[in-house]
Amino acid sequence: MKFKKVLLLIFTAVFVFVLAGCGNQNKETTIKVGINNSDTEIWKVVKKNAKKKGINLKIVEFSDYNQPNTALAQGEIDMNAYQHRYFLDSWNKSHHTDLVPIGDTVIQPMAAFSHKITNLDQLKEGAKIAIPNDASNGGRALQLLESAGIIKLDDSVKMPTTKNIKQNKLNLKFTPLDAAQTARSLDDVDVAIVNGNVASDAKLDPKKAIYTEKVNDKSKPWINIIVVDKKNKDNKDYKKVVKAFQTKAVAKEIKKVYGGSAIPAWNNDLK
Repeated sequence: MKFKKVLLLIFTAVFVFVLAGCGNQNKETTIKVGINNSDTEIWKVVKKNAKKKGINLKIVEFSDYNQPNTALAQGEIDMNAYQHRYFLDSWNKSHHTDLVPIGDTVIQPMAAFSHKITNLDQLKEGAKIAIPNDASNGGRALQLLESAGIIKLDDSVKMPTTKNIKQNKLNLKFTPLDAAQTARSLDDVDVAIVNGNVASDAKLDPKKAIYTEKVNDKSKPWINIIVVDKKNKDNKDYKKVVKAFQTKAVAKEIKKVYGGSAIPAWNNDLK
């Protein structure tokens, strides 16, 4: 009789252990990702993909270019996806943070828009140009204008500011604004240089841009990335999110949301 009780106890213990193990296998890992609100529909697809990998992805939307990195550095979110490498490098230097990329997402060509002219050649003396006020996107905007033959920059400077303009024949006046505000300035300036996601959020048609940044091998620093705190760069669950993003289904949604103004970067050999 005692032997049967012992067997029953052993069987019960093993059964409970197996159930506990099954419960652990089905347990999801919750990860908070901060994104620009214009990317919400894309990340809904990522969320579905991540669910299949045992990840409960919580999407946190932001409307500017500063909050997502602040939230990540303070541990309010686990990762973010909205910035390119130049912006991240600049942020780390100025804020003494250690945030790192763990995967590529898209590249979004910057473009010039206007409500007053249809070609940059129509710019007049003293015209007002709105550019992003952060170092990386501001420099990128100036390089766009140089590639269009409107200004000339000091070639020795990697990321130029208005102080590095060597030639400005039209005496253009530059108005630095938060990147998210550039599209809203179109009624107040002659031309606004706008980031791809900001243009999409403002419903600006990329086909109506008066000049668009060329995408080639020099564009690699402008590829958008998924970013985490350096201590989490090898986190296996975070890497599952990267894989959940880098899929055909997400590429299809990117095209649906952005048309031709955003290009999947994880499977694109820029030349």
